[in-house]
Amino acid sequence: MPFQIAAELRYSVMCRSTMLLSLHALSTPNQSLYDECFTVTEGATCEFFPIQTGMNRYVRIDTGDLTEMLITYNVTAETNPNARKIHQIDRVPVGSLHADSLRYLFPSRYCQSDRLGKLAAKLFGHLSHPLAQATAISDWIFENIDYIPGSTDAATSAHDTVTERQGVCRDFAHLGIAFCRALSIPARYFTGYACNMQPPDFHACFEVCVGNQWFIFDPTRLSSPNGLIRIATGRDAADSSLATIFGSMAMESMMVSCTSDSFTPMSREELSGKAVLLEP
Repeated sequence: MPFQIAAELRYSVMCRSTMLLSLHALSTPNQSLYDECFTVTEGATCEFFPIQTGMNRYVRIDTGDLTEMLITYNVTAETNPNARKIHQIDRVPVGSLHADSLRYLFPSRYCQSDRLGKLAAKLFGHLSHPLAQATAISDWIFENIDYIPGSTDAATSAHDTVTERQGVCRDFAHLGIAFCRALSIPARYFTGYACNMQPPDFHACFEVCVGNQWFIFDPTRLSSPNGLIRIATGRDAADSSLATIFGSMAMESMMVSCTSDSFTPMSREELSGKAVLLEP
């Protein structure tokens, strides 16, 4: 189904700076892009390129002599998500995983799976299917971690989140990833646009690799898996940051919109016993 996406970022620039910006949706086998338009205030210079730490499209922006900078992005994205019954998805042992999935088994900066092994085994070790474990992890986070905007910062890790029992979508995703990796399930960070999410914002979820396929989970339940458009994927937010600034800049305002005339979110009943792939 098609989604209309718009984003606008406005910055004050205190000195000449460089920004690495990950704002563009990805073009993938299951995600097609149309009428894409990206603009930056005249006077800035841009270089477009991928960075292979995950799946990302980056823009390197040199602010030059600008003191204010406006960035806009518009695109129509069409996706084709696929819901599968969990019991029909074969498990694949670590020894048979695709090589490019193996890095998502290791602890990372924000996902200290090595510190959460005992807790993960206690809470979810009784479940035999890895997708049943991932579903239970997502449900547990929703039920036990309070979603409180502004309650955490860029240094907050999965271990902090499970200790403090509060966070935002980024923290929910990191905790889901850490729990999954502690159970030997490859898990990665997803950032994207979410249709009709309130309040409108960029959104973070997590994906798990089972049967050499990647399934999406949103423990915040602020989005529906059939209404997500991928921007970037990585080990955690360090690989998938929206904006990394070298210099001195301050965000003055941000607007994000993702809508669709034909979108109907999947209900909890429709998702029961199933997992959703965004990619084949």
